[in-house]
Amino acid sequence: MRPGAPAHTGQGPRAVFGWAMFDWAHSAFATTVIAGFFPVFFNEYWSSGAPTTLTTARLGLANSIAGISVALLAPVIGAVADRGSVRKRLLVFFTFLGALMTCCLYLVGQGAWPAAIVLFVVASIGFRGSPVMGDSLLPAVAPPGRLERVSAYGYALGYLGGGLLFAFNVWMTLRPQLFGLAGSSEAVRISFLTVGAWWVIFTVPLILFVREPAPPPLRRPGGLVKGAFGELASTFARMRRLRTAFIFLVAYWCYIDGVDTIVRMAVDYGLSIGIGRSDLIVALLVTQFVGFPAALVFGRIGARFGARRGIFAAIAVYLAVTVWAVFMRGRAEFYVLAVAVGLVQGGIQALSRALYAHMIPAGREAEFFGFYNMIGKFAAVVGPVLVGGAGLLAARLGADAQAATRIGIASIALLFVAGAVLLLFVDVERGRAEAVADTLERGGV
Repeated sequence: MRPGAPAHTGQGPRAVFGWAMFDWAHSAFATTVIAGFFPVFFNEYWSSGAPTTLTTARLGLANSIAGISVALLAPVIGAVADRGSVRKRLLVFFTFLGALMTCCLYLVGQGAWPAAIVLFVVASIGFRGSPVMGDSLLPAVAPPGRLERVSAYGYALGYLGGGLLFAFNVWMTLRPQLFGLAGSSEAVRISFLTVGAWWVIFTVPLILFVREPAPPPLRRPGGLVKGAFGELASTFARMRRLRTAFIFLVAYWCYIDGVDTIVRMAVDYGLSIGIGRSDLIVALLVTQFVGFPAALVFGRIGARFGARRGIFAAIAVYLAVTVWAVFMRGRAEFYVLAVAVGLVQGGIQALSRALYAHMIPAGREAEFFGFYNMIGKFAAVVGPVLVGGAGLLAARLGADAQAATRIGIASIALLFVAGAVLLLFVDVERGRAEAVADTLERGGV
């Protein structure tokens, strides 16, 4: 290993398994709560009787508060974790916070939308905060030369685990009598308990099997938090020298904004062109289960041909999906698009995480993954505005409602094109060299 290179030494198969199971654990919140039941239950149960526009505004505000909170905190949390070697402890804290608040949703009665909002926001902070720590442990558990495969393994298990629990919870809501429940509303509330329990139980392998790397020598005096802010300020300054990593982060922000916009807008778009709610839920399940083997395949593609080439391939598929969606007419085509998205969604996320891990300084993984997760949390900011603005402009120019919606969806292609163009300027070997030089300047690890 080159002097000053990140310590991708690996901790053995048990550590890889434990680390990957965390994706299995916390993905249940993404599928059952965020994408599945919370939006519908919030509208029909906790906000029953309120206008749809009002419930949508409330839900959007909750998502924005949670996302912005973690986006702003992520780099600071990462700096504290690196300085004090407390990544696992912070991961456990955010995990238990998110799981507990999710379980508490079971107690929220009909019409009590303010309590539901508060619990959802805090649970989302736990959900969005814990991956900052989990991602930062990737270089410590991945064996040499296997960053891409290990990262993809985690995403694959995330799709499988989240999909299995979501499928079970959907079954429970469709057939509540089989489970001795009074109705679908009780089944949904029980589902929140299953997510919390699932999240905690399957985080245990990471706690048991993953060893946290020793912290680097402290260069700045002061307490843990005060010193972390000093380190964070120096990281902002050094990002100018880590030019390749910086360019990658801008590229990542563009194309992952497109990915997240498709995820967030797919259901609304499907409804607008006449696809039923049950078909949309089935499509979501299809995406989850296709994503499991596809993420593993992308891990092999990244290991053999390089993560950068794999990301280019995924962007190409997303461009094709975007163009196809503009002309889509029926549910059969929607299912085909769901399969296509499932083939690349986990892959582009896994390879992006692995590619970035190659270009960050040793001993600063949590801090730099804090920046990475901050970019990810600010994703889907430009996309929805772009979609809405393009649709409104098309309507003003005389397009009917459905045509304007299709034109809005077409605008997402701009984000994928911008991301691909910027990715052309990302030289991974140069990025590695810049990370090594930064580590050596700080005295190595």
